[in-house]
Amino acid sequence: MASIDEITEEIIRREGGYVNDPDDPGGATKYGVTIGTMRRLGLDINQDGRVDKRDVRALSRAQAAEIFKKQYFEAPKINLLPEPLQPSVYDMYVNAGANAVKILQRLLGEFGFATIADGVIGPNTARMAALALAEAPAFLVDAYGIARRNYYYQLAENRPSLRKFARRRDGGKGGWITRAETFIAPKFHLSDAEHAARVRGWA
Repeated sequence: MASIDEITEEIIRREGGYVNDPDDPGGATKYGVTIGTMRRLGLDINQDGRVDKRDVRALSRAQAAEIFKKQYFEAPKINLLPEPLQPSVYDMYVNAGANAVKILQRLLGEFGFATIADGVIGPNTARMAALALAEAPAFLVDAYGIARRNYYYQLAENRPSLRKFARRRDGGKGGWITRAETFIAPKFHLSDAEHAARVRGWA
């Protein structure tokens, strides 16, 4: 497996630079770090007594990497999961918070490994994940990636303002879908036709 630093750098690359999309619930964001996260951490970079968009713009890649490693890998204890699962769960945690863990817990339950979908990685979730991986070593990581992809489609289905993140203007796969498929074997990627069928009912 790639090192935590390498995985973190890939996440930053995927997230990109400063954006402030009015349809993104995260608000002003740089390298994937939202203004809400910076306020929660009290990251007043310009030391003017408040955390605002100027602080988001001033965030460095090194600061973003440190936030991700501490807040989205170490704090939720993703290191307790089997190594093959860690990159995808970590990437999803940056993107969706505790929902990343809930998706895994629900998936483990579907596989017959009892877990509570509480979004917290504890000894039971870690043990069930290890057992599931041992039973299906060639499929569990892909299954999690597919569950991520389904989560994004469903989120966009329920919230029309978010559909542009799952479907490009030309109808192709949006950033959320291609991001999920980064962690899915190519044989399980949706074809353009399958993606089009999945979003056909969207306005």
